[in-house]
Amino acid sequence: MKKNMFKILIFSFLLIASQQLIAQGPPPPPGDPSLQGPPVGGSAPIGGGIEILMLMAVGYGTRKSYMLRMKKRGLDEE
Repeated sequence: MKKNMFKILIFSFLLIASQQLIAQGPPPPPGDPSLQGPPVGGSAPIGGGIEILMLMAVGYGTRKSYMLRMKKRGLDEE
């Protein structure tokens, strides 16, 4: 009987104590970017890798077309 009473007492204390705890409030909203704050979305560059990717695609396509032409002529380079 003492074990059950002790469990009920501990459970009641934890239940009441948990309702008295106050969680930390939410962070303040981000500042207005028009007021010289940081830009919305961070400051990561958007187009930095796109040019490199397009250049690599053009180079790959040029090489493929060159190799196809050489293969048709019978001058396989590889």
